[in-house]
Amino acid sequence: MSSNETTGGEALARMIQAHKGGPMFGMGGFQLLPFYDAARRLGLKHHLINDERAGVFAADAYAKVSGRVGLADATLGPGATNLVTGLVEALNAGTPMVVLVGDSHRLHSWKNMTQESRQTEILRPAAKELIRIERVERIPELMRRAFAVATSGRPGPVVVDVPEDICHATLPFEDEDFSANPAHEAAPALRCRPDRAATERAAGLLAKARRPVVLAGGGVHISGAAEALTAFARAFDIPVAHTMTGKGAIPCTDSLGAGLFGRYDRIANKLIEESDCLLVVGCKLGEIATKRYTVPPKGKTLIHLDIVAEEFGRTTEPDIALWGDARAGIEDLHEAMRGAQAARGGYAKEVTRRMADWRESVKERYTSEEVPVSMGRLMGELNRLMPADGILVADGGFAAHWGGLLYDTKQAGRGFVPDRGFASIGYGLPGAMGAALAAPGRKVVSITGDGGFNMMLGELETARRMALDFAIVVVNNAASGYVKALQHLMYGKGAYHASDLAETNYAKVAGALGCTGIRVEEPGAVAPAIEQAFATKGPVVIDVVVTRDPAKMLPAVDNRTVQVKKGDRVA
Repeated sequence: MSSNETTGGEALARMIQAHKGGPMFGMGGFQLLPFYDAARRLGLKHHLINDERAGVFAADAYAKVSGRVGLADATLGPGATNLVTGLVEALNAGTPMVVLVGDSHRLHSWKNMTQESRQTEILRPAAKELIRIERVERIPELMRRAFAVATSGRPGPVVVDVPEDICHATLPFEDEDFSANPAHEAAPALRCRPDRAATERAAGLLAKARRPVVLAGGGVHISGAAEALTAFARAFDIPVAHTMTGKGAIPCTDSLGAGLFGRYDRIANKLIEESDCLLVVGCKLGEIATKRYTVPPKGKTLIHLDIVAEEFGRTTEPDIALWGDARAGIEDLHEAMRGAQAARGGYAKEVTRRMADWRESVKERYTSEEVPVSMGRLMGELNRLMPADGILVADGGFAAHWGGLLYDTKQAGRGFVPDRGFASIGYGLPGAMGAALAAPGRKVVSITGDGGFNMMLGELETARRMALDFAIVVVNNAASGYVKALQHLMYGKGAYHASDLAETNYAKVAGALGCTGIRVEEPGAVAPAIEQAFATKGPVVIDVVVTRDPAKMLPAVDNRTVQVKKGDRVA
């Protein structure tokens, strides 16, 4: 072998290095061994995970918080198929990600190779793009392509399928082959502005509106538009409501913050009903945000700003479609409206008053002395103790709904990280790991149900090995809480099936895995537990025993259970 003979695996590693790739999560196999060897020699931040699904979840959370490309890898067969859930989360949520997947040796493919499957056909619908490398010399080109696709337009996950013989093959690469465009290290790599004429029409509608409302989705954070949107809202006295993913588009504590809208809301749904002009920013207007397509009501004047043209009219036909980057679009609207501000001081004060009234109405929830501990009390203590730059990760299911409704961010930006792309449970622990890696020095707390925590218990070993600092609150209700609550709402008291779990002390489980565990059984112990976690190095599990009453497991009545028609999906 000549001095510059390089394996395909090393070429992959050097291309990740060229893009200044951050932490990578994986579980190796023979197919990617040259890549693993190169990662060791080159000093890539590569970490062994205990389950590939956790690896792609952690990469997703890292990317959501940092904006940089999330990285993961898996071997062929079960390693590859274990990625599917996390890939769909990233695809639906617009998370930039590059995932390497080993595949069978092409000389022997389709001869019943060990762990062989039609994995590219399985993975393709779960990814923004799937790139299969068929020639070792094309690795630099195709890896550049992977990072470019992952970070452009609506970001998303790109799977790079690497046959065994490609990864193990050698080629005399030159150093200059391993170049990268710095723009594709993070998203959005490129920004495009909406049509000027459409922007001016939209600005005209907003300027003359008496009761405009902004509906902000996760696209605000993907674009890094939160500060621009906050400045826009304040300049023109326009209240901002948000989806779960859009929380932080404006600080929840801002006088113009209208809170969550859709299935569960504070004051936003009523504001939307009364509004004469809606500006939707980076929001797909899906089922939960629209309360199963009933919000906003028909006939509303609607302006939709989004980077993906295919989202226009999918659920609600806009009067004006602004196709472009959220931050650029908001900046252009702001400029177009200068000097044309309507007198809305009274409207803004009304929004502030309504939110104050709402807070007073739920004060008892935030300070509840119920035993077992109330979810409202837990959220109240987090609101009080989380610093302005703190990050709350929320697992799928009711953890995200309680957090979405009752948790307050204190500054603009992504301080609330739910996995709403696919809403899978199991995200809480790996999500905390990814967030902690993305934001060292910031307080990271994750909320997960006991069911979701059970799925990922093994990753406590990973988190301890990596010496990550975060707290994970296990909402211990000895049940698959969301399902049990829905069964209660649909079929009545006692009509529960396959929704109960065994009583488990997760503080002791954490201790057995070498982590700090704190058991909380009284409401007065919630705050001290959070404070202790903040002062403790390494992962901390706060096991909070909450109500076993399914009538109290959701933050409000799920609208799907109010009136169910034959053939309707209820959960």
